[in-house]
Amino acid sequence: MSNILLGVTGSVAAIKTPELLTALRARGHEVRVVATRAALYFFDPTGWPDGTLVTDDDEWPRRGAGERYQREDPVLHIELRRWADALVIAPLDANTLGKLAAGLADNCLTCVARAWDVRRPVIVAPAMNTHMWEHPATRRQLAQLAADYGVPIAQENDVDAVLAATQAHRGTLTIVPPQVKELACGDVGLGAMADVEAIALAMQAALNSV
Repeated sequence: MSNILLGVTGSVAAIKTPELLTALRARGHEVRVVATRAALYFFDPTGWPDGTLVTDDDEWPRRGAGERYQREDPVLHIELRRWADALVIAPLDANTLGKLAAGLADNCLTCVARAWDVRRPVIVAPAMNTHMWEHPATRRQLAQLAADYGVPIAQENDVDAVLAATQAHRGTLTIVPPQVKELACGDVGLGAMADVEAIALAMQAALNSV
């Protein structure tokens, strides 16, 4: 059994969070969910066991009480990084992809990602509108993310080449490509998050390769 940290960002695909949580746990893993504020709009964690869900408000709990940091307070994003054997970010929205590529750390999830040991598995499942997926910035950001995990990229301006290079590299970064579907906005095209089972299988494969 492994400890899996499931990062959830503000894509409509976050509605599948309960289903994905169940699929990961069905493989015998302990799973905790760290969600951005935007992600919380799309799923209801009511009934989840205590400690399953982590939000930005949990990072520095004294702040909510109007108090200040004390030296003995735990640093949650570091505690989560120490706890987890693998980091799964699904869905990975366009905004968070840009943050990861730039090395930004402005919420609990991106702090975990920035503090992550790049020798340990990271599985990301992008999800966004087709035009966002096809935007030149997406290609650059995916290439940068891959490079941060040691993936050699020959064609940075070709998203398919970036995905193929990541798959061929067999390193610690796994990108589970989006699929063609009718999106929440009504557009039909490439950008919908991969099926839950595909993400769960990718996570298991990444763990098995360590």
